[in-house]
Amino acid sequence: MHFLPSELVQAPPDFVRKMASGAPSLDSLLRNTTLDDHKQILQACNASLKQSKKAVGILHAKVVALLKLERYDDALRVLEDGGEGLKDVARLERSYALYRTGQLREARDIAQGVDDDRGARHVEAQASYRIEDFEHSAKLYDDLRKTHAPIDNEENDIRINSGATDAQLEWSGHGDIVQRKKPGREDLEAFELAYNAACASIARGELAQGEVLLRRSQDLCNALEDLTENEKIAELLPIRVQQLYVLIRLGKSEDARLLASEISSHDLADASTQMVAHSNSISASAEIKNPYLPHRILHAATPLPATDKLFTFQSNRMEENRLVLDLLISKYRGVTKSTLKTLANNPLSSTSSHQNTISTLHAAARAQCQLGKASIKHMLPLLDKRPLDVGFVMVIVQLYILTNNYGSAANVLESFLKHFEASTSPNDQDVRFAPGLVATVVSLYTLQGRTKQIKTELTKASNYWRHKLKPPKSLLQAAGVALLQSNSPEDQATAREIFTTLHQQDQSSKINTAGYVAAHALSTSSISDESKSLTATSRLIAGIDISALEEAGVLQPGPNADALAASRKRALDEKPKPAKKRLRKSRLPKDYDPSKTPDPERWLPLKDRSSYRPKGKKGRQKVATLTQGGVEKGGEAGAGSTGKSGEGVVKAAGGGAAKAKNKKKPKK
Repeated sequence: MHFLPSELVQAPPDFVRKMASGAPSLDSLLRNTTLDDHKQILQACNASLKQSKKAVGILHAKVVALLKLERYDDALRVLEDGGEGLKDVARLERSYALYRTGQLREARDIAQGVDDDRGARHVEAQASYRIEDFEHSAKLYDDLRKTHAPIDNEENDIRINSGATDAQLEWSGHGDIVQRKKPGREDLEAFELAYNAACASIARGELAQGEVLLRRSQDLCNALEDLTENEKIAELLPIRVQQLYVLIRLGKSEDARLLASEISSHDLADASTQMVAHSNSISASAEIKNPYLPHRILHAATPLPATDKLFTFQSNRMEENRLVLDLLISKYRGVTKSTLKTLANNPLSSTSSHQNTISTLHAAARAQCQLGKASIKHMLPLLDKRPLDVGFVMVIVQLYILTNNYGSAANVLESFLKHFEASTSPNDQDVRFAPGLVATVVSLYTLQGRTKQIKTELTKASNYWRHKLKPPKSLLQAAGVALLQSNSPEDQATAREIFTTLHQQDQSSKINTAGYVAAHALSTSSISDESKSLTATSRLIAGIDISALEEAGVLQPGPNADALAASRKRALDEKPKPAKKRLRKSRLPKDYDPSKTPDPERWLPLKDRSSYRPKGKKGRQKVATLTQGGVEKGGEAGAGSTGKSGEGVVKAAGGGAAKAKNKKKPKK
């Protein structure tokens, strides 16, 4: 199952105070009074409106009071009833009320129409944040930071919200827009700033740094004196949920299970954070003995309100977790239908992580979670129907790898990539040369020892990405290293171009600098400055015993990967071979003569052979009645029959008896 990061911290907007300070005077009834309680202001407005129901100034003040009392639906109702004149005067208040009721796009559109208003920029930035237009939100906060903040503590709120936006940019895959990659000293001064800096580090994969920052955020929150114990608990729970996520990612299973048992999700104020806590608690468990229990817990969650929705990367993980639990309880048909419905709304060729995960779960449901050859037999017929489905193809490749069949895995992936080579669509070309797919092909070629194909594939990928606005640096670095190993002048020139571009973009990278020096070592001598920044060779070989290496000798190359792959058994598909039977030596009689034909009756018992002659008179008489073709009792013989009943029958037994009867007895 997936585990989810918790909600990011955003400070509540402070521009409501500006709205109150900039609101027009009510009327002569309130001009000379000082009311600090918003309920009293609301009562005074209602009393004044009994005399003048359409007074725009009094209605405006009533709207501000309702916003202060967090009665946002009532404020919108007053704005609708007040007519277009009130809406035009209170555009800022209306946009804020829409934002707080979850009508985010309309709130942003209205705020964008308010010029030269700092409060409107806050509404626009936060509404953009909630609809996941993080790039626009980050730009607005950057503009607000550059100008003077007239309201107390507004600058701190801008820093908090800007940090949350940077973290969301990292989560959404647009980390290249974020200017600050490392947390500064100011991020360690407030628990909200430390928490957002931790979220940004976690999104970049810097889990150890994120864990340290989360502990710092927790300590700062506990040290606050202006918060009550209940308020501290409410602020600490999201931090602990995020700590649980980090512990799971770091593989600290025991610590994660202990922390999960201490978190009470019912104490969380936000429904979205409760859902994340439930999912992470299930992921932290050692093993799911009864999958029906977490399935019921996760599916029984209360639907989230419009004002507290999960972000896309969180809702995607939640959907994937539900499908995984459905597979664990063998709901294969339901998973197949739901995944097909999701895939039908998206193009087949995509590098989207969520879409490819859905394709993987669809394949698992089709194969009913089987492995080995049985699963591959289910998959291959479906591959013709979904030839451009990245997730589906990668499942088949993985199944072949599990059976140690690297050749078939490479063939499937090669035929899949050929579908895109003839396409002119930019999306198809991006999929064809996606760094993950290229890395998979190169890994398979490496296992097979196909060095020529490795260089060809990396060269194609580098030629495609080199002229793009945001090329993948890791792919270009791998291509440059492969081209440097070639003796071709063209490959060497291409490697120089790649590493020159990479070095100009990021001179702090050791890989870029080393590649730049290696690529220009034979062509120019103006690389002394770059080579000085690299680690000296003497330090790299300081711990190597050269004498021991010489005594050990040179390692002879073993068989190539193709020979190993051919000789390697496929563990999952192998069937036990029957044991070989041991042949006995032939036993022949001593007087055996191969020129003579053996007796065909030698296998019959002795008494059943035609040559059998019993000894004694009684034995001969007995055998006459038993031997095939002999005389039957009762005087009927079968051997002399002519085919007609009672005619031509030789009564041998009767004749013999009569002879014996008429014979005279000898005299004594």
